[in-house]
Amino acid sequence: GGDDVRAYTVRRGNGICVATGAAIPVEYVRAEGRAGRMGAHLLAVVGKGVRGRVYCEPSSADFNACREAVEFSADAWKPAGYLPPRGKGLGFSVQNYGYEEWWQLFTERQLAALTTFSDLLGEVHDRVFGDARTAGLADDEVRLREGGTGALAYADAVVTYLALVVDKCADYWSSVCTWNNPGEKIRGTFPRQALAISWDYAETNPFSSSSGNWMAMVNWVGKAVDRLPSQGGAEVRQQDARVRVRNAGRVMISTDPPYYDNIGYADISDFFYVWLRRNLGDVWPEECATLLTPKASELIADPSRHESRQDAKEYFQSGMAEFMSEVASAQHPDVPATIYYAYKATEDEGGSVRSTGWDTFLQAVIKAGLQVTATWPLRTERSNRPRSLGANALFSSIVLACRPRPSSASLATRSEFIAALREELPEEIEVLQSGNIALVDLPQSTIGPGIGVFSRYAKVVGADGSSMPVSDALAIINEVLDEVLNGVESEFDSDTRFALAWYEQNGFEPGPFGHADSIARAKNTSVEGVEKAGVGKSSGGKFCLYRRSDLVADWDPANDTRLTAWEALQHLVARLEQSESEAVNLLARLGGVGDRARQLAFRLYKIANDNKWADEALAYDSLIAVWPILRSTTPRGTQQKLLE
Repeated sequence: GGDDVRAYTVRRGNGICVATGAAIPVEYVRAEGRAGRMGAHLLAVVGKGVRGRVYCEPSSADFNACREAVEFSADAWKPAGYLPPRGKGLGFSVQNYGYEEWWQLFTERQLAALTTFSDLLGEVHDRVFGDARTAGLADDEVRLREGGTGALAYADAVVTYLALVVDKCADYWSSVCTWNNPGEKIRGTFPRQALAISWDYAETNPFSSSSGNWMAMVNWVGKAVDRLPSQGGAEVRQQDARVRVRNAGRVMISTDPPYYDNIGYADISDFFYVWLRRNLGDVWPEECATLLTPKASELIADPSRHESRQDAKEYFQSGMAEFMSEVASAQHPDVPATIYYAYKATEDEGGSVRSTGWDTFLQAVIKAGLQVTATWPLRTERSNRPRSLGANALFSSIVLACRPRPSSASLATRSEFIAALREELPEEIEVLQSGNIALVDLPQSTIGPGIGVFSRYAKVVGADGSSMPVSDALAIINEVLDEVLNGVESEFDSDTRFALAWYEQNGFEPGPFGHADSIARAKNTSVEGVEKAGVGKSSGGKFCLYRRSDLVADWDPANDTRLTAWEALQHLVARLEQSESEAVNLLARLGGVGDRARQLAFRLYKIANDNKWADEALAYDSLIAVWPILRSTTPRGTQQKLLE
C-alpha cells in the first residue's frame, strides 16, 4: 500500500509477501497449489475509453460478478483427459502447481462460455442442414468424411470450421492468458510452444468488441477459409511418416519434420483436441476416436519418455535417419526434396556452442545419402514474438533442397573441406546479403551452403582416418563465416576500425583512455583523430563512443571533413528511428558510403547479438530489413559520390 509499489511479487516462482515483504520459496508456492489452496484475485478491469484503453480499480459490482459466476456441478461436462504427469512433457510446468486435468486451465466463467458455444454446434448443424436442403443441395445423407458434397456434408463442413473457432477461443479464454502491454490486448495461451504458469492472467469478455471476443475468432477462421483453394483436393493420413513415404512410390517430397526436443507436439495438441473430440466426434469419428492424441511413436527427443536424455537423443537420431533414408529412396529423380527445419538458438554443450537438434537432423540427412544442393531462410516467426533477441528461441526456418548424392562422390580431407569453404562461402554470403537476408538469419543461412559443400563428399576424413561428424563441420563453417565477416573490416576507414574494436569490447560504455590509445595505434589512427571524426570522446581519463542520442541532428555527410562508415551507419539508424523518409534522404546523400555502412551493420549486429544487447541488435537488424525500401525510394539523380 501507499507509495511502496513493488516491481513484481513473483519471480521464477519465488514469491514476495505483499504485506510484509518476506520471501516465499517456490517449493512452498507449488505445494500450496497442489494442495488446492492457490486462487485468484481481481486486480483491475480494462475498459474502452475515448482515446484507448482505460484501467480501472475493481468495484464491488466487479467483485460480485466474479463471485456470482456460474458454478459447474460435479456432473457437468468438462474437457476430459490428463496433462502429462508432473515433471514430464516438453515445455510443461503447470503441473507443479496442481494442474492435472485440462479443464483446470479454465475458470468457471470460461468453461461456461466454451461449453455453451460447444453445445450450440449441434443446433447449428441441424439448421445449416435444413437451409442447405432448402437452397437446393442434394439431400443424399452422405457425410463429409465419406466424400459427400450435398446438404449433410455442407453442414459437416460448417460445424468443422465452427469447432475450430471454439478451439481458437479456448486459446484466448484460459487462465494462462496474459495481457500484452504494448498492444493493450489479450495474449493467447501459447505465445510460445509451452504451457507455463501465469502469475497474472487476463480474462476477456466473449461478447465485447475487444480482443479475444467470439466474433473476432469467427472472423479469423473466416479469413483462413476465404484463402483456401476452391479447387483440387488433398489426402491426409495419420500414419508413421516412414511407412507413408515407403508406400508412396516415386513422388515429390516436401516435409517439415519435428524439431528434436523443442516442442512436445502431441502433448500441446491435447489442449485443443479435448474440445475437438467433444465438438466433432459425430462428424469425424475416426479422427476423434482416442481420448487423447497418440504419443507412443512421436519422433521427438523427450527425455521423460525414455530412460535418459541420451536414450531420447538416440531414439530421435535413429528414427530421423530411417525417415530420411525412405525420403532418399522415394524422391522422384527429376525434382529435389524440400525439407524445412527451424533452427533453435544455440545451446552450450560441453563448453562448445551448438544446436543438438540441428546437428542430429543434418547428420540424418547426410547419412541417408542426400546432398544439400540449395538452401534459403524463411522468416516464420513474427517480429513481435514475446521472446527477445538472444533468447533460446526459434527465429527462422531453413528450407533445404536435397538430391541423392552421386555414387561417384569422392572423399575429402579436412583441409580440402576448409579450402573449399574459404573459396565458395564468400560469394554465397554476398548473395545472401544482397538478397536482404535479415541479420538474425545470416548465421543460419550460411549453414546451408556450408553443409552443401560438406554433403557433396562421400565423407570428410580427419587426420586419424575417422569420418568428420556434422557437429564438427558446423563449427568449421561458423569459423569460416567469422573469417569472411571479419575480413570486410580491412575495407573500412581507420576510425571505423577503431570504433568496431572498441564496440566489441565495451559497447557504448566508457573505458580507460590508455586502452583506447592502444587500440587507436593498432588501427593506424589516434584518439584525437577519432574525436575529430565525431566517433567518440575522451574525458577524465576515460573514452566512450557517442551514443546515437548524442549525434548532431542536422549532420550532413557532404560537409564532414573526416567522414567515416561508423558515423554514416549510426546516423542512418538514428534517422530510421525517426522515419523512413529521413533515412531515405540521408542515404541519398551518402551515395557509396551507404553501402559500406550496410556492411558494417552486419558486423555490428553479430557483436550485439553475441553480447545479448537486444536493443542494439534490433537496431541494425531493422536497418537491413528495410534497406531495399530505402534504396528503391532514394530519389534518382540525387546520390552523391562522397567516397570511392
